[in-house]
Amino acid sequence: MSKLETGLRPGRFKINRSEKGQKERTKKESVEMKSKESKFSRFSMFSPTDYRYAVDDLREYLSEDAFVRYKAKVEAALAIALADRGIMKKEHCEEIVRACDEVTAAEVYEEEERTRHDIRALVNVIRRRVSEEARPYVHLCATSYDIVDTANALRYKDALEKVIIPDLIALERVWISIAAEEKDTLQIGRTHGQHAIPITFGFAIAVYVHRLGTCILRLKRAAESLEGKFSGAVGAYNAISAVFDDAESFERDVLKQLNLKPALISTQIVPPENILEVVHAVIACFSVLANFCDDMRHLQRSEIAEVSERVHETQVGSSTMPQKRNPVGFENVKSIWKRFMPQILTMHLDQISEHQRDLTNSASQRYIAELLVAFDHCIRRLKRISERLTVDRERMRRNFNISRDDIIAEPLYIMLALHGHPDAHEKVRTLSFKAYKEGKSLRQIAMQDEEIAYYLQKFTDIQKEIVFNPEKYTGIAQRKVEMVIKYWKERLNL
Repeated sequence: MSKLETGLRPGRFKINRSEKGQKERTKKESVEMKSKESKFSRFSMFSPTDYRYAVDDLREYLSEDAFVRYKAKVEAALAIALADRGIMKKEHCEEIVRACDEVTAAEVYEEEERTRHDIRALVNVIRRRVSEEARPYVHLCATSYDIVDTANALRYKDALEKVIIPDLIALERVWISIAAEEKDTLQIGRTHGQHAIPITFGFAIAVYVHRLGTCILRLKRAAESLEGKFSGAVGAYNAISAVFDDAESFERDVLKQLNLKPALISTQIVPPENILEVVHAVIACFSVLANFCDDMRHLQRSEIAEVSERVHETQVGSSTMPQKRNPVGFENVKSIWKRFMPQILTMHLDQISEHQRDLTNSASQRYIAELLVAFDHCIRRLKRISERLTVDRERMRRNFNISRDDIIAEPLYIMLALHGHPDAHEKVRTLSFKAYKEGKSLRQIAMQDEEIAYYLQKFTDIQKEIVFNPEKYTGIAQRKVEMVIKYWKERLNL
C-alpha cells in the first residue's frame, strides 16, 4: 500500500507542529503570495486556453500550482524512502513530508527569482520549513529531472485516468445512444462529397463510436506506460550508489510511493518515447473529434440540413444577420484541433537530447499540459453539442430521394455481372452518363435499354427488389450498428 495518495491535496499529512512561530510565518507568506496573485485576472492572461478553454477539474493536475505540488510530492516520496532505509529519523521524515504538502507555487517562484533554478528553489522552500536536523535529507541523492520527469509522469497519468478518459467515455456513451436511436434512419452515403449509396445515420455514427473507442483504449495503454526515474544526473545511479548497495531497489522504493514504475534505463531524463506515445494517442483521438465535427458541420449546411444543433434562445449567430444559427461548436472544436495537432512535431523534436541531457525540451514540454486541457475542453463541449443534436429524418429521406433512381447503378451492375453480362460495369457507366446528359434518371434509361431488358428476365424477384428498391439497399448497416454498440459496451464496461 502506497504511503502517499496519488492526488496531492492541502492538509493531506496531519502532523503536529511545535514551531508556532514558523506556522505564523508560513501563514503570513501565504497571504503575501495571494496578494501578489490577486492583481492578475483572467483578462490579463496570454493564453486562450486559460481565459476561454480552461477545465477546472484539471487544475489540480495540470496547473502550474499543481506542477509544483507534484514535484513536492516526489520530494516527499524520497524522504519516506530514506526514512524506511534508516537514513533519517521518522520525525525528520514527517517534517519534510509536511513541508512538501504545504509548499505553494507562489513562494517557489519567488525563490526562483533569486536562484534562477526551479528545483533548487523548491528545495530551498522545503528546507526553510523544516528543522536543521531534517534539512540535510531534503533532495538527498536526487537530480532535478528525477523530480521533474517523475512529477510529470504522475500528473499526466492522473489527469488522463481521473478526468480525460472518463470524459471520453461519457462522450462515447452519447454517441452510442445516437447510433442506437438512428440505426434504421435512412441516409444517403456520401463519398467525395457526392451521393453514393444508402446507409443509415446510425451506421455513420457507429463508425465514430468505433474510432473513439479504439482511441480510448490506446490512450489508456499510453497512460499506464508512463514511467518515472530516480537514477541521478546521468542515469547511472552515481549518487545513490554512494549511499546504497542496491541503487535500483531504492529507486523502486521511491517510485512505489507514487504508484509508478521506473524506466528500465534512463539518462538524466526518462526516455521520451512513452510521453510521445501519450501525445500521439491524444492527438489521434483529437483528430477523430475534429473529423466528427467536420461531418456534422457539413450535414448542417442549409442545402443539406440533415442535422442541427439546438441553440439557446438568446444565442446570436451573426452580428449583422439576426436569422443565423451557425454550427459554432463544431467549428470551434475543429479550430482548436488545428492549433494543437502540430504539437506532435514538437514532441518528435523533443526525442532528441544530446548525450545524457540538454535543455532543448525543457520549455517545449511545458505545453503538454495545455494540450491536455484544450483536448478535454473539446471533449466536454462536443458531448454537450452531441446531447442536443437534432436529426431531421424527413430531410434525410428527401435528400436520399434526390438520387434514389440513380443509386441503382451498383446493384444493377452486380446483378448483370452475376447473370453473365461480359462488361456490366462499363454498360451501366455508359447508361449513367447518358442519363446525366439527357436529364433523366438511370432507372428510366435502363428500363428502355433492350440489352438490359434481356438480362432483367433472368433476375429473381429478390434480385429485382435489391436493384429497384434502393431504400432497402443498405447492406447490413443496421446489424453493424448493433454489433459495434455491443462490442464497445463490453470493452469499456458501459
